[in-house]
Amino acid sequence: MIDKAKSILSAFASQIPQTVFGPERVAYIAENIGKISDEDKLILLKLANHILSKMLDSQASDIELGGHATNEYVWLRIFGAKNPVHELPKLTTDESCLLIMSLLNQNQLKHLLVSRNLDFSYSFRYEKENKDVRFRADTYYDLDTLALNMRSISAETRPIESFGFHPFAVKSMSHTFIKFGLSLITGITGSGKSTTLDSIIDNHNKTDNAHIVIVAAPIEYVHKSNKCLIRHREVGRDVLSFKEGVIQALRQDPDIIVIGEMRDPETILAALEVTDTGHKVFSTLHTSSAVESIDRIIAEVHANEQERVRNRLADVLTSVVSQKLVPSLDGKRALAKEVLIVTPSVKAAIKNDNTSEIYMMINQGAPQGMITLEQDLIRLFRERKISKEMAVSYANNKTRIVQMLKAI
Repeated sequence: MIDKAKSILSAFASQIPQTVFGPERVAYIAENIGKISDEDKLILLKLANHILSKMLDSQASDIELGGHATNEYVWLRIFGAKNPVHELPKLTTDESCLLIMSLLNQNQLKHLLVSRNLDFSYSFRYEKENKDVRFRADTYYDLDTLALNMRSISAETRPIESFGFHPFAVKSMSHTFIKFGLSLITGITGSGKSTTLDSIIDNHNKTDNAHIVIVAAPIEYVHKSNKCLIRHREVGRDVLSFKEGVIQALRQDPDIIVIGEMRDPETILAALEVTDTGHKVFSTLHTSSAVESIDRIIAEVHANEQERVRNRLADVLTSVVSQKLVPSLDGKRALAKEVLIVTPSVKAAIKNDNTSEIYMMINQGAPQGMITLEQDLIRLFRERKISKEMAVSYANNKTRIVQMLKAI
């Protein structure tokens, strides 16, 4: 199958005129991919699925394909380290471009050629475990060629108990305990935000008779309705934008609204607005600490709006979980988290623009379910899950964690 697929790719690539170059070369492949027979397209899909199966066999989180940067190799990220895979076939930029396009439908191809980027989801039957597996994918241009990143989406959610949250923290994120409010899951790319958010949704699905509307780009884990009725709305496919999805959700009788990511001021304002109307809202941000998350939301809006947003955020925010995946001593990765529970003191600090005081409130807030990232890194070090060097490297407050390590 691999040899047959490689010959199909090579034959197609050899027919591309040498006079076609730059972005026109990608456009040429898109215009002529329809000339490939259905039988050959199926073989190309089998090659893509074979590569993805290799990814799953290797316990990789991400795969990279195509573009000049790969040097024609397929690259995998395994436990945080990204390396080329020499066991898989090498693909030229034209061949990888054709293989990437074979995963897309006509509408997706049109969007890609116009926007130069496309987020989408992909799934296939993983024969080794006889189950359907899903991937979050992003294809984009790299020096006038197509590149692709795909991230594996876990087929199962982690139980909420496995994250080590304080019971008060779990309550603050629970719709049964607090009927409205904004809960944020934050972290850099690849820090496991989606995994945490899906576990929170799954916990509600087991315990709460609620209606959940998920607006994401793309939809990753697909929840099966149990106690909750769970709707999945993918931006670009089921709804035009995050903002539209959030506003439309108000007319869909939700109890909980999940916003995949607060990417822009419009989505942030829409999230605050729907929370203000008495809904439970969960969302994610690309920030590395609880205080940074608060500051980022306020800074995203126009200066004239910041005072109003600061007051509204103080009124609706209930919790912030900021997390990092730290290389562990067993060669894998361990979750380190910072948890902020919004108490009256935290609300006052946000309203008075004194967010710098919040770190010490978290540091002293263990009875309320709070923990700083540095305190959690120390816990992981004491449990011999991570090294001292990694604890210091991944800390937000280097001075603080060095002091804490000296006291051990």
